[in-house]
Amino acid sequence: MIGRMLIALAAIAASAPATAQVTLAPVFGDHTVIQRNQSIVVNGTAPSGTKLVVRLAGKNAAITADRGGSWKADFPALPAGGPYDLTVLDADGRDVASAQDVMIGDVWLCSGQSNMELPVRRALDFDTQAASFADPGLRLLTVEKATATAPQGRFAAPPSWTPASADSVPDFSAACYYMVRDLRVARGVAIGAIDATWGGTQIRAWLTPAATRTIYGQSEADLLALYTRDPLAANRAFFPRWADWWRTLSGDAAGSEPWHKPDRLSWTPFPAISYWDDWKSGDFKNFNGYVWARRSVTLTAAQAAQGATLSLGVIDDSDETFVNGKVIANTFSWSDARHYAVPAGHWRAGVNEIVVLVGDSWGNGGFQGPADALKLRFADGSEMPIGDGWSYAVATTKAGGAPRPPWDQIAGLGLIHNAMIAPLGPIRLDGIAWYQGEADVGMSRYDARLAALIDGWRGQFGRKDLAVLIVGLANFGAPVTKPSESGWALLRDEQRRAADADPRVTLVPAIDLGERLDIHPANKIELGHRLARAALGKPLPRVVDAARQGDAIVVRFDGVTGALVSWSSVQAIGFELCSDAAGSCRFASAVAEGATVRISTDGKPASRVRYGWADTPVVNLFDGANLPVGSFEVPIR
Repeated sequence: MIGRMLIALAAIAASAPATAQVTLAPVFGDHTVIQRNQSIVVNGTAPSGTKLVVRLAGKNAAITADRGGSWKADFPALPAGGPYDLTVLDADGRDVASAQDVMIGDVWLCSGQSNMELPVRRALDFDTQAASFADPGLRLLTVEKATATAPQGRFAAPPSWTPASADSVPDFSAACYYMVRDLRVARGVAIGAIDATWGGTQIRAWLTPAATRTIYGQSEADLLALYTRDPLAANRAFFPRWADWWRTLSGDAAGSEPWHKPDRLSWTPFPAISYWDDWKSGDFKNFNGYVWARRSVTLTAAQAAQGATLSLGVIDDSDETFVNGKVIANTFSWSDARHYAVPAGHWRAGVNEIVVLVGDSWGNGGFQGPADALKLRFADGSEMPIGDGWSYAVATTKAGGAPRPPWDQIAGLGLIHNAMIAPLGPIRLDGIAWYQGEADVGMSRYDARLAALIDGWRGQFGRKDLAVLIVGLANFGAPVTKPSESGWALLRDEQRRAADADPRVTLVPAIDLGERLDIHPANKIELGHRLARAALGKPLPRVVDAARQGDAIVVRFDGVTGALVSWSSVQAIGFELCSDAAGSCRFASAVAEGATVRISTDGKPASRVRYGWADTPVVNLFDGANLPVGSFEVPIR
């Protein structure tokens, strides 16, 4: 009797995968918003060869799961409406996966670094705004931070849609929320907003694999692929670049660097395995730069022969780690614990030297601790604690500058795209709002990287003319009293150039919304209004060109509502005339006239006009909708 029951249970289990393993992609869960007026692609997973019927809004799509266990169902475009049930049926007509309360409306992807990530609870006027958070027709989805060296079909932590409420809104992107809230009012349809953001990230971390090859070349893509297969080999291949940087910085001769000759440095015992900002001496409070760390480990012949995993815990921000003068790893992450596989050939019986260069450029720095997170784990499972006996030597107080490998967490080639954007699959969108660039200041050709990002994402989301809104960098940093070069202004201008080259890309200015002492300005409500205005196709002021007219230079603008005006002055301040020579820029007198600005010449050579050319310029040129003109440099015709 028991035997027959076991046989029956086994038979049931054998048939279960055809139904129990059928899933909808997380982006199609309960409360999903699907883009209206565009073809619809619904996807999910099922055992290979499983035949299914997907049902939405009274329409059916028959599909078969492919050999990889994925399926995709296509539906014709639908108008705004709902709620609907999205149902997946097996060959017997049984409901094997479903999502309820599905709406057809508009879907926006909001992405970028910390100024897009900044949550509603930290933005201006939170207490007052909280009274209107509840809206069942506004749906929010937050993608958890993750990285991957190759595009993923699934999220590491599956996200879920939630209607806007006092619980869901406070931790959502403020700029995104205030934009889609306006769109909800203006359009009267369901709105879905996707928050996929990560503070401190460079744009290259968000690029598709094709875009990374276009911008950075096949060799970098190959190096990333090597890292996926063999991290140690990839680190060895990348190391010559890093070593050249160190020798240039330090003046060390090859073979005499600290990883080869640690005794050349003067070492001080670690007071604690914790962030150096927390050390009681206070000498490292707010320290940014590079510090060498060293620890000697004595191994038996048997231990050395096994190989071991070197665990160092979390290090903030970066580390270049060596064992006995051989490079082991390069990691940039202020949140990931370091666990490095070190093969037997790198260890020796007797004394071994572990040397780490720790870099920090913002906030806390060094080993996070606790001490018991630092250890060696040998192949036989035995462990050796190494949380004591460390010494340090300050390398330099100059933060940043080290070359970053293509597997870098927040600046790696496409690592964030692979884990946070690729798993969204081929969903359709109304548009994308992108606020990023602070981490790319000082790196030329941002316009090319931005164009590559847009092209790659449009390919994934199936629309070549997908609308993209770019937030121009807000003002931040020390004020200036005379014309000078500015990395922030240059990046704003590169954002402008990318927008000018694509009629479906709009630059949204934030040059007046920043705070010179805070890189994260709080006024995301006004920014949201401006983003919504751009999404609705309403004009925003944009420079067209500059040309000589008699004894003046006239700069033309379009997208001007009403006329340009200069607040609190008869002159529009912040204009500069420049020749081709470096250091030739000087402030110029300028007056707003309709949709133009007339600049008085000064008898000196002038071949270009700059405006708002500073990290945190003082500007007063606005249009009738109270929208500012952003930084630009244009040639004089």
